[in-house]
Amino acid sequence: MTLDLSPGARDAMQAWLSHMRALDGAAENTLTAYAGDLTAFLRFQAGHRGGPMGLAEIGRLGTADMRAWMAAERLRGTNARSVARRLSAVKSFVRWLCEREGFDPTAILSTRAPRFRKPLPRPLGRDAARDLIETVGMQHETPWIALRDVAVVTVLYGCGLRISEGLALMGADAPLPDVLRVRGKGDKERLVPVLPVARKAVDRYVAACPHDLTPQGPLFRGARGGALNARIVASVMARARMQLGLPSSATPHALRHSFATHLLEAGGDLRSIQELLGHASLSTTQSYTAVDTVHLMETYARAHPHGR
Repeated sequence: MTLDLSPGARDAMQAWLSHMRALDGAAENTLTAYAGDLTAFLRFQAGHRGGPMGLAEIGRLGTADMRAWMAAERLRGTNARSVARRLSAVKSFVRWLCEREGFDPTAILSTRAPRFRKPLPRPLGRDAARDLIETVGMQHETPWIALRDVAVVTVLYGCGLRISEGLALMGADAPLPDVLRVRGKGDKERLVPVLPVARKAVDRYVAACPHDLTPQGPLFRGARGGALNARIVASVMARARMQLGLPSSATPHALRHSFATHLLEAGGDLRSIQELLGHASLSTTQSYTAVDTVHLMETYARAHPHGR
């Protein structure tokens, strides 16, 4: 089998991934995606140029090579958003590599990503969020499991957590403090205030749980005592939203969107919401202003006499 990458290119890629892990704090899932994207790119270029890709060959990639790769990706059915993500990984690697190898990266770094419209977050309304939490508590006939499900979704909504962050809470985190220390993407920590309703929901679950919630063990447990799986939470939410007639976008992650949107509607400022959500970039948080604008215009259209 023909080797697509030279040993030098493989070593460089591993060194770059180690750099991303150590200095930039990239999450393991992100690093895995980067490795796959970059490997696929270099293998394409090896076939396109007719030989293994080494460090020198990477330094000689030109505009035509980049266009050929992007065209091939689109022909394979890769959507614009995915192409943009893969191009970002390639640029990050090349930017790092050129500082060590001394080549001109202009042809690669100047390649423009295809345009795509970022989907707006799809939060639940306040009443829908409340109804969903109440309905989740009716999905299981075993009382402690029903209390667990309510506690999970209440924490996700009340603290704006990702599902992975909520399920990463440990027995030592209960009872929940006034301010919770959360470890999010890239192993970055943030402080999140805990609402009394979330604290009480967890207290009720802990009091009823038949399993030994050790300090170093997971706080939220499955029926047999192991760590609760995110798929179970998603399934519970799916049944509840079907009962309420809510759209398929009413997922566990939608509770995080709802947390941010409702804070913004109540007058919260973007910087504070950014910190609470753990967004690395303010531009990510700014998507909620678009949601709030859409909500405002819909309200205006319903209320204004010329909008009816």
